[in-house]
Amino acid sequence: MSTDVERAWAYLSRVAEPPCPELAALVADEGPVAAADKVRRGGVDEALKRKTEARRENNCAQADLDVLARMGGRLVTPCDDEWPWLSFVAFGNLARPQGYPPLVLWAVGPARMDEVADRAAAIVGTRAATAYGEHVTADLAAGLVMRDVAVVSGGAFGIDGAAHRAALAGDGLTVAVVAGGVDVPYPAGHAALLSRIRRDGLLLSEYPPGTRPTRSRFLTRNRLVAALSGATVVVEAGARSGAANTAGWAADLGRNVCAVPGPVTSGASVGCHRLLRDGGATLVTRAEEVVELVGRMGELAPVEERPTSPLDALTESERRVYDALPKRGARSADEVAFATGIPVYQVVGPLAMLEVAGLVVQDGGRWKLARRR
Repeated sequence: MSTDVERAWAYLSRVAEPPCPELAALVADEGPVAAADKVRRGGVDEALKRKTEARRENNCAQADLDVLARMGGRLVTPCDDEWPWLSFVAFGNLARPQGYPPLVLWAVGPARMDEVADRAAAIVGTRAATAYGEHVTADLAAGLVMRDVAVVSGGAFGIDGAAHRAALAGDGLTVAVVAGGVDVPYPAGHAALLSRIRRDGLLLSEYPPGTRPTRSRFLTRNRLVAALSGATVVVEAGARSGAANTAGWAADLGRNVCAVPGPVTSGASVGCHRLLRDGGATLVTRAEEVVELVGRMGELAPVEERPTSPLDALTESERRVYDALPKRGARSADEVAFATGIPVYQVVGPLAMLEVAGLVVQDGGRWKLARRR
């Protein structure tokens, strides 16, 4: 049987639509048990009474906790060691509707929230993902978990699902923050995926069991996806998208915002291009660049290898001499000097160096380009 404190937290989680700063302030002043009793009796100020009036007499806290227990989950509160204080402290500086930390979090899975938030990146994007978007998402997620970075997303179709699946396929840690109860698989097509996340990763919600997702709850949920991650990566997003909303929360919370560029003709990448152009997002194309933003100090992405050519090491004089030789045929040193505008006595040295490098050959006092394999 649950304790009075647990039942009080569970009751408070349902009695008002989160986030509710007035309710959080009452709990901070009175403690969860006394706060729950005051709310239940209606002994609170008018602002909080209006927000709790519709639900205060419906106390199903024990039933909610029983559902959570059957799932092997736990109710995490600010009183628990697992509570990710550093992730939520930035909410105190926001002057934005819904810009408050959660009152409690319903959690199912073996991973701890505080350990996840210490090294995590969110990957979000459109539900109508293209093959390009899903490919890039899988590549990023696989690369992140290979480097011990947890992948956070929202469990939806499209980019979210691709990120979760790739993280699980790489035996990495992934977190799904959902907009309904942890016992309500949404979308239904992801029931098996969410079940595996509960088993191997972490499923989180600030809504009690049985709560159905709504559009406003998705938008409210997005702030937690951003808060639990050191960086939010938008892979594909339309002109209006929840992914752009998550990126906005990340920026307001002082987190890194990243975007993956796509084809300029793709409507699925319009939001990403807008973030890169107007939103100050960092362009990323590989997992190492994301790790550089969420990892430890000095954990920098390796310099990307570029194609090399034997001509790269040539001096300016050697390049001018090389360029003066025809694609077919040969030239004398005097002809090369005339073509380059370099005195003939200054042409001989570069020609000799080019010959040593295997770029030119001498044939009967004339010079021609060597055959390049």
